[in-house]
Amino acid sequence: MSQSQGRGIPDLAVPRLSHYYRALLESRETDVISSEELSRLTGYSAAQIRRDLASFGQFGTPGRGYSVLDLRTALLSILGIDKDWHVALVGAGNLGQALLGYKGFRDQRFKVLYAFDNDPQKIGREFQGVKVYPLSELSQRIAQNNIRMAILTVPVAAAQEVVNQLVSSGVSAILNFVPVRLKVPEQITVQNIDMAIELERLSYRTTRSPGSTKQDTTKQQ
Repeated sequence: MSQSQGRGIPDLAVPRLSHYYRALLESRETDVISSEELSRLTGYSAAQIRRDLASFGQFGTPGRGYSVLDLRTALLSILGIDKDWHVALVGAGNLGQALLGYKGFRDQRFKVLYAFDNDPQKIGREFQGVKVYPLSELSQRIAQNNIRMAILTVPVAAAQEVVNQLVSSGVSAILNFVPVRLKVPEQITVQNIDMAIELERLSYRTTRSPGSTKQDTTKQQ
């Protein structure tokens, strides 16, 4: 379930805009870039790129291309990453700790301010410079620091209760790594990342790709 409330941006366009932005970061030595060059860098068609960008205003000059600096600045604003975002992580297990070490969050101005867990062996410890606090302090710390985003990596059985607590504390966007369908108010954005489903998608495509062979997993008699 993905519920989008973001500035009128269609869900399917968001990852494309992110890819355009990253391609522009690779073009630091170029002042102007064409939709054809962006197409080569991102894999999206030039026509798709022009349609996406036209949805947000007039960018570039026909026959000349886009100003790399101007377009990069515009995409930063559209995606909301032209400012720092404080994030809470709930669930400091193996996956949570790995996410705390993910450099991409910091590069894009997402700072995990707090981690929360109910495991006494984790509470009070620091992972990647982020201290783990008990779940009993979640509401207070989120409200005090106006945290709007959270990452969820808790066990399935605890997910809905924790989400209820996050929402009541003021969190409006959740990156959910728990393989469960969460119930949230309409105004809350939830982005689900189910790694098993993604692997199943790869399995499906690989099984049906040209030249693939199905392996017989039955016992040999």
